[in-house]
Amino acid sequence: MSFPETRLRRLRRTETLRRMVRETTVSRDDLILPLFLVEGSGVREPVTSMPGVQRFSVDVAVTEAKRVVAAGVPAVILFGIPDAKDARGSGADAASGIVQRGVEALKSAEPDLCVITDVCLCEYTDHGHCGIVDAGEVTNDASVERLAATALSHARAGADIVAPSDMMDGRVAAIRGGLDGAGFGDVAILAYAAKFASAFYGPFRDAAESAPAFGDRRSYQMDPPNRREAMREMRADLEEGADVLMVKPALPYLDLLADARREFDVPLAAYHVSGEYAMIKAAAERGWIDGDRAMDESLVAIKRAGADWILTYAALEVAARLAP
Repeated sequence: MSFPETRLRRLRRTETLRRMVRETTVSRDDLILPLFLVEGSGVREPVTSMPGVQRFSVDVAVTEAKRVVAAGVPAVILFGIPDAKDARGSGADAASGIVQRGVEALKSAEPDLCVITDVCLCEYTDHGHCGIVDAGEVTNDASVERLAATALSHARAGADIVAPSDMMDGRVAAIRGGLDGAGFGDVAILAYAAKFASAFYGPFRDAAESAPAFGDRRSYQMDPPNRREAMREMRADLEEGADVLMVKPALPYLDLLADARREFDVPLAAYHVSGEYAMIKAAAERGWIDGDRAMDESLVAIKRAGADWILTYAALEVAARLAP
């Protein structure tokens, strides 16, 4: 049958009807909130390039974690900004490091909160790159050793999931081997499997103080035009022992997220990154768009493309708008 017998608008007529036939919905269980940890106590610092986002000392992060649990958001991912940095990122795997203390404090205060840790060196190195630099180049294998040690230190602190975001070759296998060999076989790996050298990371680098001191990250993060290579990266991480695969950024790469959903029968995550978040906030502040609707629409698009988990700085505000 066709028009006029078929009228697709019939089921759009009221909000109740629209809700009853809605194909994709975002729930609180889909959301993961990134948290930035800094040294000190009583610290709550606004991130100017990300309205609504703050950096917290560990004690204040505990209070924030209680808000997360009360909002029904199941997980956070921690990024640490130490006071001291050096060429090898020594603070990344320090037993008393900022993330390690953050994990211990959050798991002690909220045992049921899923605590994920970002595993990378960029926040800890004085050059801002994600690995060890030798003769001006980021070396792969030496970096993998440091990343495996960092992931193990997070597991010892009590992390539920470790999330390598560096894009070094072989790091998932090294981390899985290190965790299993040390008796942490139950700690899962969320691999930043297809992470692109994107222009959308600027506000994050402000918050994490992780901008490269020289060059850029295009020799290890993926080239944005490459689709087939992204599938190879995701397949390799899965074969090396990843439990969850992530695409980052989210909105410019929804095609790859949909490809991954068709190809892999594992949980998929997508990172609604700082630039995507900040653009919506900036446009809303100027009255150019409805910020709440734009944010909700963005997350629905990510979910519709195939994401099971969405990492977003808007997790708490979105959770407050969702039906119980």
